[in-house]
Amino acid sequence: MKTIGLLGGMSWESTIPYYQIINRTVNAHLGGLHSAKILLHSVDFHEIEQLQHAGAWDKTGGILAQAAQSLQAAGADCLVLCTNTMHRVADAIQRAIEIPLLHIADAVANNVRDSGIRGIGLLGTKFTMEQAFYRDRLSDMHGLTVLIPDKHQREAIHRVIYEELCAGNIKNESRAQFAEIIRDLAGRGAEGMILGCTEISLLVKQEDSPVPLFDTTEIHARGAALWALS
Repeated sequence: MKTIGLLGGMSWESTIPYYQIINRTVNAHLGGLHSAKILLHSVDFHEIEQLQHAGAWDKTGGILAQAAQSLQAAGADCLVLCTNTMHRVADAIQRAIEIPLLHIADAVANNVRDSGIRGIGLLGTKFTMEQAFYRDRLSDMHGLTVLIPDKHQREAIHRVIYEELCAGNIKNESRAQFAEIIRDLAGRGAEGMILGCTEISLLVKQEDSPVPLFDTTEIHARGAALWALS
């Protein structure tokens, strides 16, 4: 079994499910008391969040690249970046290390394509929904048609992620708001919905959606576990 390097803390609320899902997947395959070999580097999200909103992506890339190098030096065989948004600097991180970075968008896109869906809705931070690094990877590399919410909806989603979900605050009114946005995207032609922020799955469940949900946390973590077992 290979050792997985988790680069987490963005936020720590969504890093916990990564640890659980990876270990449960490994145990399901190996049985007994087997669990995964995991190294975790958890950053201070306050620093990262401040740089995100300042547009200082080079600085965030440098911080995460250094953290990735520490995981590699400690013996990690691969890197799992436990966040969608910070894949904005995935290339900078990959250049700093020799082990593979298991890209979250690739794992999700393969899952979407395997389901037969081609038109997909994307929910996430404003960075993920609006910038090219994620949407273009889904469309250009994987042939998916990506739909995003309107500007007002994107702002509402972003606020809930940072002000509520990253703090572990789950509100029924926010769940209802997300469900309405999902229904709107489905009405515009989305056959499925990518929960493109690792915190969203803490709030939204399949019963809240008329179309299939693709939980990036679940897909990414399970894929990492299977990679470690391969």
